[in-house]
Amino acid sequence: MDRRTFISGGAVAAATVATACGETGQDTSGAPAAPNINRGVTRLRMVTTWPANFPGLGTAANNVANYINRMSGGSLEVRVYAAGEIVSAFEAFDAVSEGTADMYHGAEYYWQGKSPAFNFFTAVPMGMTAYEIMGWVEAGGGQALWDELSAGFNIKPFQAGNSGHQMGGWFKREINTLEDFRGLRMRIPGLGGNVLRELGGAAVTLSGGEIYPALQSGAIDGTEWVGPWNDLAFGFYREAPYYYGPGFHEPGSCLGVGINKTVWDGLASDHQAIIASACRTANNISIAEFQYQNGIALDVLVNEHGVELRQFSDEIWTRIGTIAEQVVADTGNADPFTRRVYDSYLAARDSMRSWGRISEMPYMVQRERVLDR
Repeated sequence: MDRRTFISGGAVAAATVATACGETGQDTSGAPAAPNINRGVTRLRMVTTWPANFPGLGTAANNVANYINRMSGGSLEVRVYAAGEIVSAFEAFDAVSEGTADMYHGAEYYWQGKSPAFNFFTAVPMGMTAYEIMGWVEAGGGQALWDELSAGFNIKPFQAGNSGHQMGGWFKREINTLEDFRGLRMRIPGLGGNVLRELGGAAVTLSGGEIYPALQSGAIDGTEWVGPWNDLAFGFYREAPYYYGPGFHEPGSCLGVGINKTVWDGLASDHQAIIASACRTANNISIAEFQYQNGIALDVLVNEHGVELRQFSDEIWTRIGTIAEQVVADTGNADPFTRRVYDSYLAARDSMRSWGRISEMPYMVQRERVLDR
């Protein structure tokens, strides 16, 4: 299927509905037999921002589609198109908004050019962890704001994956001081890129499939991507030996599904419930997979490929924290609606920080102390 064939229909045409009804007969007693009615099948096209079947990201999109297909008993059929198969990664939002596709799976900060508020529904520097952003969206008012934001672009959004805490990146040279960031060409999207620019570096936005060639050719000096599981799959260790973590830019990156709102509003209520449930299930599975697989992959990177693990210095962290606070504030105050999202985000983050400060943080410190003794 080529691009022209794919985009020739509008939103309603893209969600193809086929209905078949059998005839009502009679059994041998003369009583009417049960009608043989097959419910109509609604077919939806999902475009993604990921390479086909890519571990954790591409497979999260596949999971959403599979859960929808199975939970609906086949009355909903979702077909997944990877980045570049129909539209490029960064065209996915417009394809769904305009109705040339029905759904996308991607990272919301890719759409920051539409509204800076989208950043808060993926990740911001020094922002929420995976569990915290789940808490805000599910229980702290974030979903209502996300719905309002996306509705302006004819889209209904859902959480549908989370990569957990991301690493700080792969570098061809050591990053020991703030001076080492000057002139550094690094693939880093979203507001993390703004922080890098303030540090004197050059932030480059590339889709997943473009990163390795750019690193290999020397077009970039370093890259962040996700974490050990995904980074191992891309083989970045072959081009950049220094692996820094943790990352400051994406402490818990929410992945989203966006559905064309015209299509969404036209679905039966049970189909809407199935899609919402499928996205929630995919989100939970994604967090579990990343948590487990990152540990497995890290062992491979260090013990089989000799990757050097590094951490940014306290001096670097302090400077990043100061810059990040201003970058996020500038973004949050960009316009009245984004300010509403920003205020809600900060209130939720600060509330959960107070709990994390006396729960997970001291527990993890003590667990490591006891297990490492």
